[in-house]
Amino acid sequence: MLQNKHILIGITGGIAAYKICTLIRDFKKSGAEVKVIATPNALNFVTKLTLQNLSQNEVYIEEFDVKNWKPEHISLADWADMMLIAPASANTIGKIAQGLADNLLTSVACAFSKKIIIAPAMNCNMWNNETVQENLKTLQRRGAEILEPENGFLACGYMGKGRLCSLDKIYNAIEEALNYSQTLKGQKVVITAGGTIEEIDPVRYISNYSSGKMGLALAKSAYDMGAEVVFITTKDFDVPFKKVLVKSALDMQNAANEEFETANYIIMAAAVADYRVKEYSQQKMKKCEQDSITLEFVKNPDILAELCKRKMDCYEDKSACNCKPVIVGFCAESENLLENAKAKIAKKGCDFLIANDISRKDIGFGVNDNEVIVLSKNGDILKLDKAPKNIIARKILECISTI
Repeated sequence: MLQNKHILIGITGGIAAYKICTLIRDFKKSGAEVKVIATPNALNFVTKLTLQNLSQNEVYIEEFDVKNWKPEHISLADWADMMLIAPASANTIGKIAQGLADNLLTSVACAFSKKIIIAPAMNCNMWNNETVQENLKTLQRRGAEILEPENGFLACGYMGKGRLCSLDKIYNAIEEALNYSQTLKGQKVVITAGGTIEEIDPVRYISNYSSGKMGLALAKSAYDMGAEVVFITTKDFDVPFKKVLVKSALDMQNAANEEFETANYIIMAAAVADYRVKEYSQQKMKKCEQDSITLEFVKNPDILAELCKRKMDCYEDKSACNCKPVIVGFCAESENLLENAKAKIAKKGCDFLIANDISRKDIGFGVNDNEVIVLSKNGDILKLDKAPKNIIARKILECISTI
């Protein structure tokens, strides 16, 4: 899958630098072309000759070692399909986040307009440093993918989070990113995520266990597939695309309605509360003498059903709206998954429905994996077996973008 792909690897000064030799060999065995940029400090841990032999290319170190008319930081950025920085030191992460370009590696990163994957490795106290974490969030907002380090025994003698993540994880992330099709280029994809919050009083609310991870995975995958993404979420994730923070079901409905007319796809991955309290208390409700209290609830709007109805109205009234988005709903069930999903897609009228079983602890709410059934309004059913949510997200998007 990496045949003829151009991978640019930046190596910084850290003990984990020696591990990248194995990664270079694996990329080469898969048919990729590899070029390496090493900071001067990186050569304290791995030699230039080793990197040169493994990559079968010149190793680039000095910023102004120009052998032709084109500056190397531009030519290398133009050559590569993907840039990996591993191990990434706290120093280099800080420089890139602040736009500093004082060596060849940081200059290339500054000029690089394609996907960058960063795999940090450092002492656990450095990793937990507030400034380092802020720099990582800045890079994430700009579209970089961060492969967080692992817990374990560190070279400095500490035990904690800071070890370079597994080479398999890095390899898989590169492979996945390089094989994203641009199916959604030029398309606007609106995605909702997280569990809505329905306030009772200034200190209490009702909600659900939705973490927003599936919606986030869908948003990131759509972005990688070239889409203009609008992410309507109850969870404050750092993302490189438009984010609309909401709280309640009514907030989410308003945000979705605002995006409807210009959307090509609307994916309702959020867990929306079915009910809200009838009367919100402006003051904190005090504990009373009674052993129980009664709160009266009223139904929230069915956002999915109303969006589907609005779409149908557009078909009937040509002046109502020129855009008729593909609408995708989600269905979280604890029993009779397929039966309930079939009933829901028929009732709501959406184009697709994604059903998942929340009774299982290894998939669904709060975990990194999922297993879903994709139903279409035409009656087609596709099961996506258990996999990381980012893999499931890409398969869902590939499926819904075929109509």
